[in-house]
Amino acid sequence: MKKVIDYIKGNPIVAMLIVVSIFVGLTTDNFFSWSNLGNLISNTAIRFIIALGVSGCLITKGTDLSAGRQVGLAACLSGILVQRADYASRAYANLPEFNMWLALIVVVVIGALIGLLNGTIVSRLKVPPFITTLGTQTIVYGACLVLTNAQPIGGFQKGYTELITGRIGNVAGFHLPYLLFVALGFGLFFAFLYNKTRHGKYMYAIGGNEIAAEVSGVNTAKSLTLIYVTAGIMYATAGWLLAAKSGGASSSMGMGYELEAIAGCTIGGVSTTGGIGTVPGVLVGVLVFELLKIVLQFLGVNPYYNYIVQGVVIVVAVALDIRKNIKKK
Repeated sequence: MKKVIDYIKGNPIVAMLIVVSIFVGLTTDNFFSWSNLGNLISNTAIRFIIALGVSGCLITKGTDLSAGRQVGLAACLSGILVQRADYASRAYANLPEFNMWLALIVVVVIGALIGLLNGTIVSRLKVPPFITTLGTQTIVYGACLVLTNAQPIGGFQKGYTELITGRIGNVAGFHLPYLLFVALGFGLFFAFLYNKTRHGKYMYAIGGNEIAAEVSGVNTAKSLTLIYVTAGIMYATAGWLLAAKSGGASSSMGMGYELEAIAGCTIGGVSTTGGIGTVPGVLVGVLVFELLKIVLQFLGVNPYYNYIVQGVVIVVAVALDIRKNIKKK
């Protein structure tokens, strides 16, 4: 009980949003419903995968503003590769129909290469992560526009969409989305990576004090590069899943996802000052942020105001995080 109280004291935004959610659930219809819960799980799963990629960058005092556009590029490329051969509006008529798993491999390789580019520029050329990924964001978006000619992508293979949108069980109308198990698998892997491997220890050491870590024998350039490569792989995987979940893709897909991921990480306790962050915390942060969107929807708030509310939450979360670290010092 004491741990719960201490967590609430250290994460007031989480506590506040949970209280608001309970209030909305008691005063509106269908908020506490199986369909709403399934929708929350599906949305959280993909955002969680993206946030896991961003978390390593934040823990090392960096960031990745290209995350959303990388997700969009992966979604569009996945869609192009898995379009049915008999689909009339194929993006590339002469392109053979790819197996969906082969398409995943292709987008993951490209995601890793983009991550390698980011990591190399940050670690070798010493360009600040903010500037590096801002530039990459624009490059990736331009590449996506060229690839799609700014046209929507549809006509996916049936097996591709059914695999990702499938659900397990049917108890009183409640289903467990396949995406839940995909996200949990990644969560367990990252928990092991962060807590039980040399790579994780180096990551936290760099975030705590990069110069001290380098003096202690840590190859900071290699570790930072691996962090951004891992992030690129996560964005590519999320894009592949997102296209299947949506049943279509476009160049605008993924826009703003990097800010949501950063917000989820920050709300979940990943410090912007580096060296602090856990996988369960990231999950809680993303879940709460997605819950906020649903609460605003059920309250009938104009969708345009959602961005204002989300922006305020991001600023407040970062401000509280900075104050918390000042008090510790």
